Amino acid sequence: MTEALRFDGKILGATVSRTADRWCVAIQVEVPDHIFHRHRTGNGIVGVDLGVKAAMTLSSGETIAAPKPLKAALRRLKIRSRRVSRKVEAAKVAAGFAPNARLPKGTRLPISNNRRKSARTLARLHMRVANLRVDFIHKLTTRLCRENQAVVIEDLHVKGMLANDRLARAISDVGFGMIRSQMEYKANRYGTRLVIADRWYPSSRLCSVCGWKNEALTLSDRAWTCPECGTRHDRDLNAARNLERLATATALPVASPSSNGGTAAGRVPVVVGKVTPVRDECGQQATSGQEKNHAHLCAHS
Repeated sequence: MTEALRFDGKILGATVSRTADRWCVAIQVEVPDHIFHRHRTGNGIVGVDLGVKAAMTLSSGETIAAPKPLKAALRRLKIRSRRVSRKVEAAKVAAGFAPNARLPKGTRLPISNNRRKSARTLARLHMRVANLRVDFIHKLTTRLCRENQAVVIEDLHVKGMLANDRLARAISDVGFGMIRSQMEYKANRYGTRLVIADRWYPSSRLCSVCGWKNEALTLSDRAWTCPECGTRHDRDLNAARNLERLATATALPVASPSSNGGTAAGRVPVVVGKVTPVRDECGQQATSGQEKNHAHLCAHS
């Protein structure tokens, strides 16, 4: 192996995989809890709004741009794909078929060395695009879980969003689904509370200052002014701040759906909560393997 095992423990199994012309072995190792769990470096609370233009907008005001590796490599992918297609068409003609003909079932064309080289070059480029995306998401999700005791994200319907032909490529290039899956297991490892907002929670429509709900907000509106308090909102930053407030107000794993709940028309009540140590007010012990003063979220009425 080119790399030694990173953990000492009982080897449970191994998975051999091949990507392009590279072979990899993933080894499963059983390790004790004190090795599995990691210590956080901060105890902040952050709301995360995912987007296409900026991969993430944090409630702290920070925007994190996505590298968009597919967009950067799209021209090269098209060129190399055409090269492979031309060699496949040439093989069809050599076998007595029309260039665009569908081959009968079971027919196998001879593979020339040039075709094999072109296919390998195309596969390497696809692998590079995927690796750049995975590397970016790994570093970003690790940072969020390591620096915060609570992270709030939305329950996005990624499959439905990919049905939009105009946005499908951009959404796939950011990797919404991969961000969610990595946040889930890394939050468990760092002892971070991951709050998943309800899919229909109107984070972009609510004023993060007074709670007024903008029913007329459309997807093209990137900024709007609250008529109730006069605050000017950036759409993504406002959504991230509402998500952060949702965590500090409820501390529930799933947020309640949007509802006016009998309040004034267009308004949603804003509840103020706080983060407190588990031992002080929740009456429970910390279970994440963190230090004694490990902080968790508690709901307060």
